[in-house]
Amino acid sequence: MKITLLGTGGSAGLPQIGGADGRGDWGDTDPNEPRNRRSRPSIVIQTDDGRNILVDTSPDIRYQLTDCGIGKIDAVIFTHAHADHVAGLDEIRILNRILGAPLPAYATAEVWDELKTRFAYAFRPWKGGFFGRPVMEINEIIPGHSFEVFGLSILSIDQDHGYSRSLGLRFGGVAYCTDVVRLDETALAALQGVETFIVDCFTPARDHPTHAGLPTVLSWAETLRPQRTILTHMGPAMDYHTLLSTLPQGIAPGYDGMTISA
Repeated sequence: MKITLLGTGGSAGLPQIGGADGRGDWGDTDPNEPRNRRSRPSIVIQTDDGRNILVDTSPDIRYQLTDCGIGKIDAVIFTHAHADHVAGLDEIRILNRILGAPLPAYATAEVWDELKTRFAYAFRPWKGGFFGRPVMEINEIIPGHSFEVFGLSILSIDQDHGYSRSLGLRFGGVAYCTDVVRLDETALAALQGVETFIVDCFTPARDHPTHAGLPTVLSWAETLRPQRTILTHMGPAMDYHTLLSTLPQGIAPGYDGMTISA
């Protein structure tokens, strides 16, 4: 199995819109370090038989997939309905054309309700033929329960995202826990034994209201003791080289295009 980190930035990406010259606000990060250029959060899970499972459709999904050389997606999972995770949903119509079929899609009932409101056109009955709009084969995830995608068993983990909920995903020895500020005892129990922990870390200090900060992530890593912890959903105060030089062994910042074998 291979995991590709398509995007490792926060909801505004990096650089954010703005800056003295109008070419972007890099915050506290070095604009000359390519790994500080971060698009919105998403990953692809490539199964052992070569199926590509996309997690979230970020606003940057078109260039994320083309930059990473991923030309086909076989299914999609939505972790929650915030814009930085779903605003690229219209690109599913292109994925439909490549696949030649509706795209199997997985989300909680709450997320499906939200998507049907925001993207109503994508949920009209499909009559076959040309994919002029996204067409999905809808599957419901029950938080805290496992589901299968092409034979890959995935455990959904109910997460506290501050003012809302999100799903973490555990598949084999890998966990992807983006958009989380607190993990309760049930979530931590579900993550026991994880080997690769890909986790939200928005700030280098105290928690953001909806995202974990580095001290919280370090405490989770101390509790779970994975072989490696990879930081994602990083904000403008998270400089790649500063993190790399100060983080404990086994913990590192992710970057767009990073691949992980598991």
